[in-house]
Amino acid sequence: MSDVFRELQKQLDQYSVGFPATKSGVEIEILKHLFSPSQAEMFLDLSLLPEEASSVASRTGRDPAQTAEMLADMAAKGLIFRLRKNDKVFYAASAFVVGIYEFQLKTMDEKFAALVERYFDEGFSLTDTVTIPMRTIPVNQSLDVSFPVASHDDAREILKSQKKLAVAQCICRKQQDLVGHTCDKPREVCMVFGSHADYFVENGLARFIDLEEGLKILDTAEKGGLVNQPFNVINPGGMCNCCGCCCGVLRTLNRLPKPAEMVLTNHYAEVDPETCTGCETCLSRCQIAAITMKDDVALVNRDRCIGCGLCVTTCPTGAITLKPVDQEALRTPPAGVRDLMMQIAAERGTSVMPLKMQGK
Repeated sequence: MSDVFRELQKQLDQYSVGFPATKSGVEIEILKHLFSPSQAEMFLDLSLLPEEASSVASRTGRDPAQTAEMLADMAAKGLIFRLRKNDKVFYAASAFVVGIYEFQLKTMDEKFAALVERYFDEGFSLTDTVTIPMRTIPVNQSLDVSFPVASHDDAREILKSQKKLAVAQCICRKQQDLVGHTCDKPREVCMVFGSHADYFVENGLARFIDLEEGLKILDTAEKGGLVNQPFNVINPGGMCNCCGCCCGVLRTLNRLPKPAEMVLTNHYAEVDPETCTGCETCLSRCQIAAITMKDDVALVNRDRCIGCGLCVTTCPTGAITLKPVDQEALRTPPAGVRDLMMQIAAERGTSVMPLKMQGK
């Protein structure tokens, strides 16, 4: 008989950036920490497409009442996603990142934090895909209005387009706190929108906010030196504000020699050597180690720069500006999460269709 937790790992490895196996098996420890065997079995019967409990029960031959109860419990524990629409409740499988991991904000403890840290060192990778779940957009104050900027590249415009906003504590900073790597960056800065906001608030992970507070949070994030990272779609379900020392994505990118190749960004920083005074303020602002000093002048490594603009807003002489990439290099993110998941799956050679439904 196959191990249900190994089957669950294989299924999660199909979604987003994956959930690959490790030599130590720490990924199985993580799954056993989160799921019971029966919950793992239920997850294997779900897909990324939201479905009512009655439909899941009918399709899988389960008892309708028990199915509804288990799905509701799993959604409350952050093991699956829940969507409420027209007085109906729908449930769907979720990727580990972005998804199940972030849903553990309320229950993150020292044991889980330590397991995640081990997995980050042994298993987490971004190198088998050219598209990642998050993208980088410039902090608003760094944008040059003389260049046209798409609304999906403008953090403030993204917030203004949302009907429902909520803010949560950063789970990455909480996880790092628990493994003894505390940083001094702001904490309540990660925002979720629409149905994701509903899910986070209902699960006690976030609180609703209005647009005015959302814009103030962006200001706080910029002053704190945090990178705007919305979901990598035109209509994102959320936006993180990340630091290079705690964020799983930025920590992974920092390990790469050319992180700019992995990030969908339409901007880059450029230094005017004539006006740079060599104050080195930009070195600490950069979360990706893209700036060095040469002959007392700041030098931007285009292979590392992800175009966040944090260096621009605090340059005392205005020597650093944010430039748009060449027209032929401009990239538009996928329209929605389903398109993103399908694109990543195609690049990784996986499928968004559950393995069980494929007969595997």
